Amino acid sequence: MNVLALASYPLEAAATRYRVVQFVGPLAERGIRVEVRPFMDARLFKEFYRPGGVRRSAAGLLGSTLRRFADAWASRRSDVLFVQREAMMFGPPFFEWLSTAAGGPPLVLDLDDATYVPYTSPTYGRLGAALKFFGKTDALIRRASVVTCGNPSIAAYVASKGARAVVIPTVVDTDKFCPAPKTEARAPVLGWVGTHSTFPFLESIFPVLQELAREHRFRLRVVGAGVGRMEIPGVEVENLEWSLERETEDFRTMDVGLYPLTTLGNAPGEWLAGKSGFKAVQYMSVGVPFVVTPVGVCAEMGEAGRTHFCAQTPDEWRAALASLLSDPSLRRRMGAAGREHALLNYTVPAQAEKLAGALREAARAAR
Repeated sequence: MNVLALASYPLEAAATRYRVVQFVGPLAERGIRVEVRPFMDARLFKEFYRPGGVRRSAAGLLGSTLRRFADAWASRRSDVLFVQREAMMFGPPFFEWLSTAAGGPPLVLDLDDATYVPYTSPTYGRLGAALKFFGKTDALIRRASVVTCGNPSIAAYVASKGARAVVIPTVVDTDKFCPAPKTEARAPVLGWVGTHSTFPFLESIFPVLQELAREHRFRLRVVGAGVGRMEIPGVEVENLEWSLERETEDFRTMDVGLYPLTTLGNAPGEWLAGKSGFKAVQYMSVGVPFVVTPVGVCAEMGEAGRTHFCAQTPDEWRAALASLLSDPSLRRRMGAAGREHALLNYTVPAQAEKLAGALREAARAAR
C-alpha cells in the first residue's frame, strides 16, 4: 500500500515531525509505504517566520506552490493521500481537491490543532487571517474519508460535521525521550519549550516566577521563544534558540516543566480547547513533573496530583511550583509516575497501529 503524505512544513516543525515523519518506519513495518512531501523546505521555513519573512520568501513560496502541481499528479499513483492539516498553509484547498477529484485517491486528513477556529496570527495579524481561508478545514473534513485527530475535542468537532474521526494523540519515541540522571546539588531547572506564538502563555506567569525567586533558588530555561532579550527581576534566565539536535536534551535536563495556557490576546477559548497536550506527553516521557493550566484535553493528560499539578490562578501556580521546588523526592515520585503513564498510554507503536488502521480503512472504502 502506497501513501503520499503532504504537509505544509518540513521536519523542523513539530507537527510534521511527530504526526507524519516518525511514523514512516513503523508504517513500513506494517506494509504501508509513505512518501512525505512538505510544502516548505527547512531554509524557507526558517526565513518565513522571521520579521519581514513573507516578502523575502516570495520566490520560494512561488516555487513551492508550483511543485505542489507535481505532487498532485504523483498522488494519482498512491492508494491514499494523507494531508497533515493542509497541503499548504495559505489559500483554499485547491491541491487537496486536485489530488482527489475524478478518481483520485481517498483523503485522510490529520488535525492536531483546532484549525477550524478563526485565529489572528500574532506574527501576521489580519493579513495572515485573510490568507488562511479558515473555512478550508471544514471543506477538507467534508472531503476526507477519515480524519485522524490529536484529541477528543477535535474528534467531536469532526464528528459533528458527519465525518469519521479517529483519535491519535501526538506522541514521542519513548526510547529517545527518556529520563536523565538528576543532580540535586545544582539549582532546579524550571523549563519551557515553545515558539514565538506561544511565548505569551509563558509570559503570563512571569510575575509568579518573580515572586517565587524571593524564596526559592531555581533557574528558568526558555527554549524557542524567539525574543532576543529576556529579563525577570530576581530570576536567573537561560534564553535559548530551539535546536532539533538538542530537543530531547532540553526536555531531559529539566526538573519541572511549565505548561501555562491562557486566553490572552488573540487566543480564543475554543482554539485553546483544541490544543493536543503534546508538551505534557513530552514532559511525562522524560520523567519530568509539570504544572499545567487545565484547559481542554490538558485537563485530562496524565493524573493530576500524581504525575503533575494543575493551576489556573497565580496563587495556584505559586503553590504548585513551590511544592516541587522545595521537595526533590516529590519531583522524583511525580516524574517516575509520569514516565510510567507515558509508557502505558503514549507510545509510537500503539499510535502507528491506529494510523495504519485509518489508512487501510480509507483505502478499503475507496475500493
